[in-house]
Amino acid sequence: MNMGQFFKFTLASILGFILAIFLLIIFTIGIVVSASTGEETAVVNQHSVLRMNLDYPINDRGSMTPPNVFNMSDFKLKADPGLNDILQSIEKAATDPNIDGIYLNAASADAGVAQLEEIRNALIQFKESGKFIVAYAEGYDQKGYYLASVADEVYVHPEGSLLFKGLGAQLMFFKGTLEKLDLEMQVIRHGKFKAAVEPFLLDKMSDANREQTTALISSVWDNLLQGISQSRNISIADLNQTADKLLLDDPKQAVKLHFVDGLKYSDEIAEILKEKSGKAIDDNLDFVTVSDYITSNYFNEQKVAKDKIAVIYATGEIKNGKGDDTYIGEKNIRKAIIKARKDKRVKAIVLRVNSPGGSALVSDLIWREVVLTKEKKPVVVSMGDVAASGGYYISCAADYIFAEPTTITGSIGVFGLIPNTGKFMTNKLGITFDEAKTNENSNFMSTTNKSLSPFQHDVIQKSVERVYDSFITKVAEGRNMAKADVDRIGQGRVWAGAQAIKIGLVDELGGLNNAIAKAADLAHVDIYKIKSLPIQKEPLQEIIENITGNSSSVLLRNMFGVNYKYVEMMQSWQDRDVLQARMPYEMIIQ
Repeated sequence: MNMGQFFKFTLASILGFILAIFLLIIFTIGIVVSASTGEETAVVNQHSVLRMNLDYPINDRGSMTPPNVFNMSDFKLKADPGLNDILQSIEKAATDPNIDGIYLNAASADAGVAQLEEIRNALIQFKESGKFIVAYAEGYDQKGYYLASVADEVYVHPEGSLLFKGLGAQLMFFKGTLEKLDLEMQVIRHGKFKAAVEPFLLDKMSDANREQTTALISSVWDNLLQGISQSRNISIADLNQTADKLLLDDPKQAVKLHFVDGLKYSDEIAEILKEKSGKAIDDNLDFVTVSDYITSNYFNEQKVAKDKIAVIYATGEIKNGKGDDTYIGEKNIRKAIIKARKDKRVKAIVLRVNSPGGSALVSDLIWREVVLTKEKKPVVVSMGDVAASGGYYISCAADYIFAEPTTITGSIGVFGLIPNTGKFMTNKLGITFDEAKTNENSNFMSTTNKSLSPFQHDVIQKSVERVYDSFITKVAEGRNMAKADVDRIGQGRVWAGAQAIKIGLVDELGGLNNAIAKAADLAHVDIYKIKSLPIQKEPLQEIIENITGNSSSVLLRNMFGVNYKYVEMMQSWQDRDVLQARMPYEMIIQ
């Protein structure tokens, strides 16, 4: 190691140490303050109202890490609840004698449509308890209104509006950028619908991609319309006309067309909630948030049970590496499945998949563990917003598969992606290359500064075909289908859950709770506890690792805000295996 490297690593170590000490101090102070104010365990008073606000990124599983570490002005110890926390809170509130109802205060929801479907279904079930749900916002976007429409009463601010316009899918294409930079993306694929590579080859959607995308968003939109129509007693024809004509820009129109029940200010909503919860007009409302509710003594009453159902959360792109809460690695999910398989108290496993796919190799490694586990105990898959390509690969061997009507799944196809940076290096930067080799193809897959030879291209094409054949064979075996039928509905095409159930890719429409109930039924257990895997890191450990390792992505997220998704798209194409089983998740539905 030279002197420059020595100083570089020494300074990095010192910086990491200082950051760790700083965070330890902040974290310790927070714990002391929380303990001294009695906020570690929330108290739910009589006649409380569960207040739900969903304006933060909702993950399938709640994180142990406080979300605002990089914003010290808003530092808090409590992390934002995950979908699992929200669903459990709604279920608990239905039987909690101290909770009178739910106040849905969500203008929007930073969640996928399938996640919203699960929350909405939980709210519908909550209404069977006879308790109230009141929704209010200063304005609604389509996701926010879809959720709000389930409420007994829906209100909006007198100067607010509803965005109700139908669904559109936007894709980003890089062909022009690559041409300007003299960059070439060499693509080898199987599947006419494998649109994940189109951004590098075209400047607009192919006919096949437009066909599947239109069918996908139409299926999702139809499901949203059916839910709103049933809840608000508005015909689907009238809903579509309202969307076509953008009739809800004026809040008075929203009342006239029965989308909302009235125009109110927040103080008027408070009066309504007081009346419904038996409070006097001068009393204060007792609100409890989901993040507080999940820390309450009532919520955390331990169920006496020796048997367990393991819920394994497989979230994010599938790629090489250990894996964490943001991506599926070659170790974290495999280890979790093995751990659950060997645990004699775990009677069944629910694999919660929310992934656009990724590495074909890593997908196959996880698939193998599902196959081995199924020989020992039931495995049920619960698909979230997306369980496609590699996400479907790791699901197909399960005993039973659930998806929401709006889940994006399928995308059974494989492709290879190899950049050629030679012209860019030479024409733009003046860098040239030369080589010496012992054999004709010594440079195969070892350089990105030249085009593949026809022979090398054919070698990779054969690999793509081999992996695709293996993929459809495993789907056929797992789903008890003919291989030719899988190939027919494969070819990289994506399907909504409502479509997938008709062609045999999933068994039943439903969410995480349905999957857990099915797993218990298959395992013949009535009383059980939920064991969530992989084991999450302690908050302080994760904070320090984020600061010292992945702080750049957090800072970029804070800098770009809602536009970070475009940065994330570009970052996601780095450090990938050559052979990919993934869908075009860069599609943005809005």
